[in-house]
Amino acid sequence: MTTSTPLLHAWFDIMDSDDPDRVLGHITDDFQLSIQFSKGESAAEFHGDRAALEVYLEQREKSVLTHHILSGARDGDTELCLGETRRDGEFEASFNASARLTDDDKVRRLLICRTPRVRFSD
Repeated sequence: MTTSTPLLHAWFDIMDSDDPDRVLGHITDDFQLSIQFSKGESAAEFHGDRAALEVYLEQREKSVLTHHILSGARDGDTELCLGETRRDGEFEASFNASARLTDDDKVRRLLICRTPRVRFSD
């Protein structure tokens, strides 16, 4: 597991917890996101500001999927990672995430793309 993406590691640890709403404390007032979420046969996009993140959090299955970062890097105020989600320890989907951060590591911009169609861990 990489340690070069501390913010994204913390973000996904929170998302995997029983209280994923805590990520709301890690975003800026001008936060913007897009989450492209594919299940294979269908896809959805969650985009917008804090309210869009709240809608996304509301519809998630809490403590069901776990995020596993396979690799990542930080360059200045940007973190990027490649990972996978697992359900009961089994592969469900690959994801990549890009986050633009402030000097105090709050998230200003977040782009996450997810698909079960491509796997990087085999």
